[in-house]
Amino acid sequence: MLLKLERGFDKFADAIGNFTAIVMVLMILNVTYDVIMRYFFNTGSIAMQEMEWHLFSVVILLGISYTLKEDGHVRVDLIYDRLTNKKKAKINMVGVVFFILPVALLIGIESIPYVVESFASNEQSGDPGGLPYRWIVKSMIPLSFFLLIITAIGFFIKNLNVYKGLHELNEYNLKGEIENLKNELNQHKHHVVDIDGKGDDK
Repeated sequence: MLLKLERGFDKFADAIGNFTAIVMVLMILNVTYDVIMRYFFNTGSIAMQEMEWHLFSVVILLGISYTLKEDGHVRVDLIYDRLTNKKKAKINMVGVVFFILPVALLIGIESIPYVVESFASNEQSGDPGGLPYRWIVKSMIPLSFFLLIITAIGFFIKNLNVYKGLHELNEYNLKGEIENLKNELNQHKHHVVDIDGKGDDK
């Protein structure tokens, strides 16, 4: 039962991650458009420039939930790395109950009045030609933290399963990724082609 719940929460977090990835692609296209218009055609759009930070806000706010699911948030690993999986799982569960959930609930609830006020006053950009409906991007604040609450529950269940011995703890390992990249570079450095034709392949 717990494993099924974990998979369900993981799929939910993956859906958030996929949506965030799409928004990131849109942001990159938006920035590319702005740069081309500004530096090659000496023109630009205030609305498109503002859209950059709107999309960036969405990526950051929604990315919080997916990053938690992947256990990719920064932590002090001096002690944590030396612990057993069960102790790590226990720390993660305590962190969810006493830190993530209260903070996410507080920010989620307290940010709602700002969205309501923005909607009621029809807040828009102060710059000529800027974007209207500022409440839309502001609404991402409570939404993102309520999504974080859901994914935090899934993260708690995942660590509970680890604590109960139902599966191992799958951690985001930055050091391991760095080592893998180093190994790949070392493997390919002997296959670099001399494009000048002045020497043999290295």
